[in-house]
Amino acid sequence: MACVFCQIAAGEIQAQIVHRDAANMVILDHAPLFPGHCLVFPVEHYNELADCPAEVFGCLSRLGQTVALAQRRALGCDGNFMATNAVVSQSVPHLHIHVVPRRRKDGLHGFFWPRTRYSSPEEAASVASSLRDALAHG
Repeated sequence: MACVFCQIAAGEIQAQIVHRDAANMVILDHAPLFPGHCLVFPVEHYNELADCPAEVFGCLSRLGQTVALAQRRALGCDGNFMATNAVVSQSVPHLHIHVVPRRRKDGLHGFFWPRTRYSSPEEAASVASSLRDALAHG
């Protein structure tokens, strides 16, 4: 089955296009959390964040920031939520960033999943150590 975002980029499927340049697109989410919820994605297909070159994601992130600022000007929102799913909860297997306009007391509480706590400071230190080791060894 063809990628929906690739089909949108090719003009084969209609979408509300907010922005398009040679490398990236911004469209309105067809099922928004709030009006103005945008999806920012590269025209070139990358399944997920791990597949995307850092320089491409850097440009994509800057565009997401620009969209967030535009949402504040155009929609009068108080702030924004930006998120990228990788595999789990990624409904379209094409890298994209959600940029969601937020207002105080809009009913969206924290993240979309339950928060937990570490069982002890030692557990937190162990997890942090594992991540430091993974970062150091690429």
